[in-house]
Amino acid sequence: MSGSNAWTRSRARMRLFPELMAQCSGEAAAYGKCVAATTTGKQELTKNMCVKEFEALRSCFQSAAKKGVK
Repeated sequence: MSGSNAWTRSRARMRLFPELMAQCSGEAAAYGKCVAATTTGKQELTKNMCVKEFEALRSCFQSAAKKGVK
């Protein structure tokens, strides 16, 4: 069997995730702080509450993935 099937490619991308996450640590921290601040007490996180921070994190991930792992 060839090593280029969908599962192999997916596993390879998932192995890169920690390194991509490290490149976006500032954006990840900002998103995490927003989620934590929004869900204090009995409040629930609802759609679009931290959309600005999420979009920044998503953009960073996309940019990091395009550049590749350093």
